[in-house]
Amino acid sequence: MHIARFAHGDTVSYGLVDRLDGVTPTEESVILPITGHPVDIPEPTGEVLPLADVRLLAPIIPSKIIAVGRNYAAHIAEMGGELPTDPMIFLKPSTSVVGPGAPIVLPPESTHVDHEAELAVVIGRIARHVSPEDADRYILGYTCANDVSARDFQKSDGQWGRAKGFDSFCPLGPWITLGLDPADLAISCTVNGEVRQDSSTALMIRDVATLVSWISGVMTLLPGDVIITGTPSGVGPILPGDQVSVSIAGIGTLTNPVVAR
Repeated sequence: MHIARFAHGDTVSYGLVDRLDGVTPTEESVILPITGHPVDIPEPTGEVLPLADVRLLAPIIPSKIIAVGRNYAAHIAEMGGELPTDPMIFLKPSTSVVGPGAPIVLPPESTHVDHEAELAVVIGRIARHVSPEDADRYILGYTCANDVSARDFQKSDGQWGRAKGFDSFCPLGPWITLGLDPADLAISCTVNGEVRQDSSTALMIRDVATLVSWISGVMTLLPGDVIITGTPSGVGPILPGDQVSVSIAGIGTLTNPVVAR
C-alpha cells in the first residue's frame, strides 16, 4: 500500500495510490482520497481521482527529521571519515522538506552542494525506549529522501545545522510505502539520467530497527517524524538546471529540479 499527500484544486488531502506498474505510475493509476491523517486507520472517501490529475506533495510534514551520518562504509571511505562508535545523528528542520517536482534551491552563499540518496523511515506511533525487536510496530512506512548538503559549510562550520538545513534541502516522496521489508532494497541516484549512486540498504552499517531503537532512547519520536538512514557512496555536486532522481526498490522515484535562488 502507498499513501500519498496531494493537491487537487484548492484542497490538500491524503490518498491511497492504486494500480502502480512497478515504480512508475501509469495512465491507469488512480488515487483514492482518505479522511484524516495517514497514521490513523485510512478510510477512503469513495472518490477516485486519476493520479495524473493531482499534484503530489511531500508525503508527510514531520515535527522533526533525524538524519543518520556515516551509515555506509563506502561513503565513510569516500569522505575520509571514520566509523562512529554510536550512530551519528543530526537534525534537519521541517522547513527543509519539499515534495516531488519541487525545486531544490541552491543558496548563493554556497559553492558546493551535493545530493545524498537515502531511505526514509516514517514513524507511525509515539516511540520512546523502543527495543530493536519491537521497532517495526512503530514504523508507518518508508519513502525516498535526498539529504541535500552544502559541503563547504559542512566543513567550515564544524557542525551541520546550516549545511543541511536550508529550505528545500530535504526532498521526500513520492509517497509512503507500507508493509515493506527495508533489509535489502536497491537504492540509487541519477543526475540528468547519469547514475551517481547505486547500492543497497543491505550495506547499511546499522539497520532500520537498530536506528529506531537507538534514536528513541535519545528523543521521543512522534507520529509522522522521519528518520533518514544515511547515504551510500557516490555523492556528488548538483548545479542549476540539473534533474536529480532518488529511486528505491518497492517505493518509487523522487525527482526534483535544481535551481539557483
